[in-house]
Amino acid sequence: MAEKQAKKGKETTADKAGSSYTAKDITVLEGLEAVRRRPGMYIGTTGSAGLHHLVWEVFDNSRDEAMGGFCNDIEIALLPNNRVRVADNGRGIPVDVHPKTRVSTLETVMTVLHAGGKFGGQGYKVSGGLHGVGVSVVNALSTWVRAEVHRDGGRFVQEYKNGGKPVGKVKKVSASKANGTIISFEADASIFPDRAFNWDTIVSHMRQQAYLVRGLRISMLDLRNVESGPRTVLKGSQGPSSASLLAGLDEVFYVRELGLDVPSFTFYFEGGLRSLIGFQNHYLEPVHKNIFYVEKEQDGVQVEVALQYVDDISSRISAFANNIYNSEGGTHVTGFKTALTRTLNALDKNGKNGDSFTGDDVLEGLTAVVSIKMREVQFEGQTKGKLGSTEAQGATATVFGEAFAAFLEEHPDDARAIIGKVTLAMKARKAAKAAKESILRKGALDGMTLPGKLADCQTRSAEEAELFIVEGDSAGGTAKMGRDRRIQAILPLRGKILNIERARLDKMLSSEQIKNLVVALGTAIGDIFDIEKLRYHKIIIATDADVDGAHIRTLLLTLFYRHFRPVIDQGYLYIAQPPLFKVKKGKEVFYAFSDEERIKLAGKDIEIESEAAADEQEEEQGETAVAKRTPKVSVQRYKGLGEMNAEELWETTMDPARRILKRVAIEDAQEADIVFDMLMGTDVPARKSFIQSHAKEATIDI
Repeated sequence: MAEKQAKKGKETTADKAGSSYTAKDITVLEGLEAVRRRPGMYIGTTGSAGLHHLVWEVFDNSRDEAMGGFCNDIEIALLPNNRVRVADNGRGIPVDVHPKTRVSTLETVMTVLHAGGKFGGQGYKVSGGLHGVGVSVVNALSTWVRAEVHRDGGRFVQEYKNGGKPVGKVKKVSASKANGTIISFEADASIFPDRAFNWDTIVSHMRQQAYLVRGLRISMLDLRNVESGPRTVLKGSQGPSSASLLAGLDEVFYVRELGLDVPSFTFYFEGGLRSLIGFQNHYLEPVHKNIFYVEKEQDGVQVEVALQYVDDISSRISAFANNIYNSEGGTHVTGFKTALTRTLNALDKNGKNGDSFTGDDVLEGLTAVVSIKMREVQFEGQTKGKLGSTEAQGATATVFGEAFAAFLEEHPDDARAIIGKVTLAMKARKAAKAAKESILRKGALDGMTLPGKLADCQTRSAEEAELFIVEGDSAGGTAKMGRDRRIQAILPLRGKILNIERARLDKMLSSEQIKNLVVALGTAIGDIFDIEKLRYHKIIIATDADVDGAHIRTLLLTLFYRHFRPVIDQGYLYIAQPPLFKVKKGKEVFYAFSDEERIKLAGKDIEIESEAAADEQEEEQGETAVAKRTPKVSVQRYKGLGEMNAEELWETTMDPARRILKRVAIEDAQEADIVFDMLMGTDVPARKSFIQSHAKEATIDI
């Protein structure tokens, strides 16, 4: 017995030793390995947004040179084999030996985290870089990087492979009279599943940056389909820019000799933020003529603000700190909003409206850009989505408040128009308040009074619950029979919902269809919207594959974009992909989701039949199947979900194991906002022009 106890005691001691936590259990990651292990901490995601973030990080270094007055030309080129090159005519990264690392400063910047010229000294008064991890992170997440520096009369080169490992030392390869830096890189395929760069995304980002830095020329070249080599030609510029000349010192992508026509853009805006406001309001009707603008330094913070009100119900505020886009706003936006509300209330101090304007009132129809620059900028996280510098709030409020008050006094017509717009918003808010309280507070917030047409699911776990929004009672009935009742809810809509692009909240909530959807979602809407109360974490739009179905889908997307944006941002909104064709080969059944798949399955010359004809042919085929070795092929075209039976709908569109869903994402919120304004707003000429321009891209199902 004692022996057994002793053994048991030893086992217990061994178990404790096996679960010990000592110094040897602490892993120390050397060099850039930490970035490769946890890339999301540095670039947010390894998806498309993270891939493009690599370009932004390299570009930001060149842009910071321009902000300091040392650079006026930047060129971004997409190269073959998923490579990118960013060239500038700035000072060039120093190449002399760094006193601490004992290697070239260029190698230090490229391979050491938190090494850069933005922590102190006189290298940069203002920069977007904060932690000194930008280009080193790009190096860590790439299989190949090449740094080329022109300065001090020489051309210096160093390459890095497999996550930032230097290939030799920095070498002076030739003399050079130029100054500047060229960084080329190839993202690591083991980290980024898709390494295809989106041309439109890069163009949109660079256009925005060109507005923010007056006097900076930014050129973009898509050379992915051009074979590189000496004297390769670019077409469409006024001759090689200084950045092109600089890049040409190594590998020339030059001008005109071969007459190549490649996608290219050059942006240069003297108007700065005024030009950006004009661009954003291109498809909207201004409420007042003059665009407000101020640029002034206050307590070490350079504040720049431009704004204009338009005849719309949405607000658009773009925020930047040291030219870094702050998608989540921050302290500078808080200061701006505070001063805006205070100034407009002071202008209406006689109490003509009988009530004070609220923050929502003064934001309706506002297009504004708030940009601050400061030496010690503080962001919340490496991706810099939100500004945290407290001094920016007071500086922005002071500079903007004083200048906006003076603007309203100097432009009385603009002041009257703005007050009229804000007063209208206040009246609409009061009118909508009763509607919101009666429709939302007793229904959506406590989960009661769900719409009668909603066939809810059994689970109360939002994480596994799915809501299918289908078109019409026919599709709704089929979906209800074919669904998994435990996790799938069905909400049929009757016809086309209200176009909410120009509708105020009280009018929206008077629509039975929209009210049903709001109550079903559970989040409420407007100022009491709460994403935490969303009842389904998969909201699936399932409309018919015809023109009406596409229109209904667009109306629903407009509703979610304008009033349920967090649902999209958190990845909860999807579009179902039902099959277009049912292909029968004898007794075998296949589903095709495109004409290409249908042709591959059935052949090009097989006639597409109606459902009745397909059933009739199936009966005939069954009678003669014994006599014929080669089965007949029939193709049925699905015009709507209601044409499917419950089993077909389940196995093609609703079964989580087999269905195809497209997640709705917003790659560029600003561009999306412009497109929604144009397609769903009141500017008919702009919409007509867009349709004419993209007519050839449309797939017309006759």
